[in-house]
Amino acid sequence: LDDHIGSFTVEPVTSRAHLLADRLALAGLLSVCALLHEAVPEREPHPALWRRTLALMDMLGEAGWTAAYVRWELCLLEEIGFGLDLSACAVTGATEGLAYVSPKTGRAVTARGAGDWADRLIPLPEGLEADGPLSPQAVVTGLRLTGFFLDRGLRPVLHDRPLPQARSRLVDLLSRPA
Repeated sequence: LDDHIGSFTVEPVTSRAHLLADRLALAGLLSVCALLHEAVPEREPHPALWRRTLALMDMLGEAGWTAAYVRWELCLLEEIGFGLDLSACAVTGATEGLAYVSPKTGRAVTARGAGDWADRLIPLPEGLEADGPLSPQAVVTGLRLTGFFLDRGLRPVLHDRPLPQARSRLVDLLSRPA
């Protein structure tokens, strides 16, 4: 009977075992897996998200991976249909000095364009629209921004449950003073 079952010999192409020794990187990996599980339908292709996810997995544990994680969440939002427009101010059209994001439209706004509405807008971390490094505070601010839109966009899918605990734990770890 054992001869009828067949067998496979499998070897990993890339091992991620080193992440088990890094609490923060492991929290990042768990958050990625939990968000993908909840947000992306099974067997639905998302090549851009796949490439971004592989690049993030390769960066986990290295310097600058937290900035890549925030940008990965922006890519996830784009892929599930809730992308943010951080290219220009929704009010003035300016491309420099973007400071906020409208919670209604997901479009960037400058400090001047925000005017009296600034307290109702979500802060946009400086440098998020570029590819460079982000300060620890900018990473946390970026996660608050993406968290707002992920929560709003995934609420129907999650049946009014909060975002996955794995993401909350990651935000918690990153919010702690060094």
